[in-house]
Amino acid sequence: MIILGINAYHGDASAALLRDGQLVAAAEEERFNRIKHSAGFPYKAVEFCLKEASATLDDVGYIAVSRNPSANLYKKVTYMLMKGNFMSKMVKQRLANVAKMRDIKKELASYFEVDVNEIKASIVKVEHHLAHAASAFYVSPFSEATIVTVDGFGDFCSTTWGTGRGNEIELQGKIVFPHSLGIFYTALCQFIGFRKYGDEGKVMGLAPYGQPEYMDIMSKIVIAKDHMFELGLHYFLHHTEGVDMTWESGSPSISQIFSPEIQKILGEPREPHEPILPHHENIAASMQSALEETAFSLIDHAVKKNGLKNLVLAGGVAFNSVMNGKIKENTPVEHLFIQPAAGDAGTALGAALHVYHTFADKPVRNVMTHAYTGPSFSDERIEQAMKSFNLSYEYKQDYTSYAAQLLAESKIIGWFNGKMEYGPRALGNRSILADPRRAEIKDILNARIKHRESFRPFAPAILYEFTGDYFESSEESPFMLLVYPVKFDKRTIIPAVTHVDGTGRLQTVKKEDNSAYYKVIQDFYKLTGVPVILNTSFNENEPIVCTPEEAIQCFLTTRMDALFLTHFCIEQKKK
Repeated sequence: MIILGINAYHGDASAALLRDGQLVAAAEEERFNRIKHSAGFPYKAVEFCLKEASATLDDVGYIAVSRNPSANLYKKVTYMLMKGNFMSKMVKQRLANVAKMRDIKKELASYFEVDVNEIKASIVKVEHHLAHAASAFYVSPFSEATIVTVDGFGDFCSTTWGTGRGNEIELQGKIVFPHSLGIFYTALCQFIGFRKYGDEGKVMGLAPYGQPEYMDIMSKIVIAKDHMFELGLHYFLHHTEGVDMTWESGSPSISQIFSPEIQKILGEPREPHEPILPHHENIAASMQSALEETAFSLIDHAVKKNGLKNLVLAGGVAFNSVMNGKIKENTPVEHLFIQPAAGDAGTALGAALHVYHTFADKPVRNVMTHAYTGPSFSDERIEQAMKSFNLSYEYKQDYTSYAAQLLAESKIIGWFNGKMEYGPRALGNRSILADPRRAEIKDILNARIKHRESFRPFAPAILYEFTGDYFESSEESPFMLLVYPVKFDKRTIIPAVTHVDGTGRLQTVKKEDNSAYYKVIQDFYKLTGVPVILNTSFNENEPIVCTPEEAIQCFLTTRMDALFLTHFCIEQKKK
């Protein structure tokens, strides 16, 4: 049974392919067309997945789409009738999307130049949040778990909770439009000047610089209600005027969500070009605290109701790694699992998994221990790329030791190895690596390569067995989705990856998951006594590199010291 999962006409368009329940390939469209958070249809991601599986459209039994326009239909119609013309803008956008969802086979037939009647696969539309739930539970290590999904909106819903048992998911409750924690967070991100799609992670990094001085105000904007929440709607526009959203192609954009009423309680909104003041830092700290309090209350309720202390979490809000790192200390949760593409890109996987567990005779579950499901490239292809740039290079037999040596000398290296990661985090195959012992390396990375805001932290990658020696938790964090406090006596040892509040968004690395990456850190440890390196994504204000050519181009246009393309090493010429 081959199942193709698709997230289309939405931000982070993506595709995933299962063969007999085993994940063969998964990737975001942005990695191929080089447009951040690319919306539209994931043509090239689908093409990659089929190629990786040595399959054609003829081989696909089911096409699972992570949208179901019929979901929550009664609530949609009721709300539209109640609001009348106010919702006309949103209705038109939704109807246009619905029409496109009917033409999935036509889109595929056109791209692959086949007759649409030759595509025999059954189309299955999976409700957005059910796809989120499936993407987390069916690849988790748990036979039973509480499930919570939280995002902006998908199929008129923002939040669900329920249970997963064996091969069945039961969603027991939901919060629907217009109430949403994702909308709350995005609206306030816009208010303090972060208005691009995906900027929420930046504000999470800004929050520790401030103090949560505005919690009274936040309690009016997002209102706790019987372990749930609702929004103070007069502070928002999305439910009355609608929100302009572009999902056609290119990078998605969302128009202003916050209403002028917020200015009465928080002052004038910051423009993106204006300086960040303590006032903005305090708003960031307050909104982060409000998000955490609300999410913890929801999780606490869901876990206690079901008596299942294993938690799987999905949806865009599950990328808030600061919140994630505090879940266990603030709720009854004992074990937590979040898969690496927890946002909308992961719904392609979730839709496919839902179809598999619905239609397979004896579905088999496979735990997701790594995120390496994207393209890889042969040595021959890599050499061809280097020659096309007319570069001098060396073949290093023991390339991990040489990379570790350069890192110990505080050199910055590009690391391109194996299959590309699924999800927004670079996890050791498309990474830029550096020495975590030098505090100034953050400024050097930003000046020479990343060119991003100074308040954003860089991540520590640590040998798993040393986690408890450096952090206040020994739990594994393979997908860089948990923030833990760095032990006080280790903060001066790894200052480049210790945030202003003494925390780190760590990645724990096991040899069985990525042997080459593990070996680099292990070799660095042998040289320095520190089992940690700095890891950031291999890009410069663009999607993470996918191909050898993109890695080389990024290397040549920045000021890295060396580039490793598996065994091949290119070093910048010394001036």
